This record gives sequence, structure tokens and C-alpha cells, in this order.
Amino acid sequence: MTGSRPFRSPLDALRPAAFGADPAGERMARIRRSPHFADGVFVNPEGTRRTPSGSMLKFLPTYFRKEERALRAPAHPVPVHPTTVADLAVPPASGLRLTWMGHSSVLAEIDGHRVLFDPVWSERCSPFAFAGPRRLHPVPVPLAETGPLDAVVISHDHYDHLDMPTVRTLARRTGVVFVVPLGVGAHLEHWGVPADRITELDWHESTRVGGLTLTATPARHFCGRALRNTQHTLWASWVVAGPEHRIFHSGDTGYFPGFTAIGEQYGPFDATMVQIGAYSEFWPDIHMTPEEGMRAHLDLQGGDAARGVMLPIHWGTFNLAPHPWEEPAEESVAAARETGSRIAVPRPGQPFEPGTGLPLDPWWRTIAMRPIDAVPEAGAPADAEVVLQA
Repeated sequence: MTGSRPFRSPLDALRPAAFGADPAGERMARIRRSPHFADGVFVNPEGTRRTPSGSMLKFLPTYFRKEERALRAPAHPVPVHPTTVADLAVPPASGLRLTWMGHSSVLAEIDGHRVLFDPVWSERCSPFAFAGPRRLHPVPVPLAETGPLDAVVISHDHYDHLDMPTVRTLARRTGVVFVVPLGVGAHLEHWGVPADRITELDWHESTRVGGLTLTATPARHFCGRALRNTQHTLWASWVVAGPEHRIFHSGDTGYFPGFTAIGEQYGPFDATMVQIGAYSEFWPDIHMTPEEGMRAHLDLQGGDAARGVMLPIHWGTFNLAPHPWEEPAEESVAAARETGSRIAVPRPGQPFEPGTGLPLDPWWRTIAMRPIDAVPEAGAPADAEVVLQA
């Protein structure tokens, strides 16, 4: 949905293009009609605080403490999987294949269609090429070699999920549609994506792309990429359903009871891609810990640990929080072992099919700054398909 452009002051000429654009006109009118928009801003489920800004002054000394800073990156290069365009050209035997590209970027091949979630191929997740969090590993697959795409799905407009150079490159591909939460289309149009290739959805609204149904579902987060954070773009998790398979991508979110309702209405899922990194006591409402991520996965599956596979996302690629680099993976595996759930922690770029076998190499342990000698507990469930080898 397009809209007339807002009034521009002379200072707008100095605004970096990566800041995007504010919703206006018809787009803003639709935002105001949303049941999730109140008092001039989008609101979270359960009245969650929208931003972690109140804790930032307490957080900064911890973030820059030298002895802890060293733990937030791997000690050795991340072993990126050498996936090739030829590998991705072979259809998945099961009809469902996921390739984690790092952070929250996932290529999902589902029932003959290809969906790319939150693609960030830039060196930094920042509005500037010279500053901001830098990659801790290379992009596993060049963007040009990801193969044909049916849809690009964006969870929200933060820089580590919505990357202007990546969007501009993908916009040049014929036939690719962008499916985004309300208001995010303003950024895409500002960067040259044709309006007729953008679909904006409110929570619980759906669109069809070929044989897939894509549905925006609630999340507990916030938005904004410019200096003035207006909270006029929505954030979302996503359900993608095909004739044979269903998958869920959490985007960024704090834990909330709404995962159960999402599972009841749209699940169960063959795979869930769940945010388990960049958490902190300083912003508990808007990012999940690994334990909370596993709880969300189980909620989405109706409490049945035997259903589906969890793929941990939002970790390993950018240094965005005070926890040790490998902790999200290690704690996610521990949570899977505790609950008897199935989990896959592939190397960046390593494709896997949730229904036919999971990656079983604890690759992060050998490159972590601190030694890890975790081994299975004596009482670990025999049917827990998790990464356990030391």
C-alpha cells in the first residue's frame, strides 16, 4: 500500500538513506486503524515496555568491560559450511529444507517454494559502512547464489533484520515479493522496491504466495532505525504454511503466553526458528533467553516435545549483547536435553531437512574463547535428538 510522502525539511537531505522513510498517507491511515496501534504508537501484547532504553546507561559499562568483551566473540574462525549453488539447486527430498545463513537469516525451501527470512548480507548491521556491529563470520552463500526466491519476509525494521543493501539487491530480482509488517513498506519503497511487490500485514493477516500462506503473528518487541523512534512500524513473527509443511519464524521477541495461542491457531510446526541470542537482564521483555526460546517452541507445539525441530537463530554472527558468544548454542542444547526436544544447531550455511536427520556436530565448542567440556547428563532422555558430542 503506497502513501503520499510526509513534509520534508531541508535537514532531510542529510538523513542517511539507510534510515528509511516514515509511513505517510494511506499507509499511515491503515496503521492508525490497526487494533494494535494506540496513543500514536504500536503496542506490545501484555503491555510490555517497548524499548530497552531505560537500561542502557547501566548496560554500557558491562558491554565495554575488557575481560568480558573478549568472551563475546569466538577465539577462532567460525567454520562456515561450503554450500554451493549446485547444492541448493537440488530440491529437498522431504519437501522441507532450512539453511541458516547466520543471525536471523534463514532460507526456507518448503513445498516447492523458497522463502528468505530477514536477509542481512552486509558486513555490518548498521546504517553506516564504517561503524556498527561487524560480522563474526563471512556470509556462507553469496546473495546471487541463493537461487530463485518466491518471497522475502521481514520481521521488523531493526538493522540486524532489515538491511538496505541486501533489499536493494533482492529488489532487482524478477518476481520476488516482499512480505512485511505494517509500515515497513515505507522503507522498502524509499529504497526502490516497487509498491506492487510489497505486501504489508497486521498481526493475524495472511497473504498467498504461490501455494504458500504467509501469516503475520504477534511478537513482543519494538521497532525503529532513525534517531527519532516513532514506533510507527510493526514487528511480527511469521507462520508459513504449505500443502504439506508448516514453519514458524519468531523474529525478535520476548517470551509471552501468546505463543500457545499461535500454536493452537496455526500449528503444530515441522520446524520453528526461534530467537535465543542477544538476551540480557537489562532488556528481559524484548529478547528471549535459550530457556525461554525452548519454552516458546514447546508452546507452539502444544507442549509436545516430539513434534517438530527447533532451529536457534539470532546468535553467532553479530556481537549485540553481554553474554559469551557460544552461550546461546550451549544453553539451547541443554534446554533441549532437559525437555527431550529435537534441536538443530547447524554451522552457518549448512542445509538440513528437519524430517530426515539433524546436524550433530557441536562445532562452536572448539572455537569458543572459554573451554567447553559439556557432556550428556546420566539421565538424558534416550530419544532427545540434540547435539551432545564433546
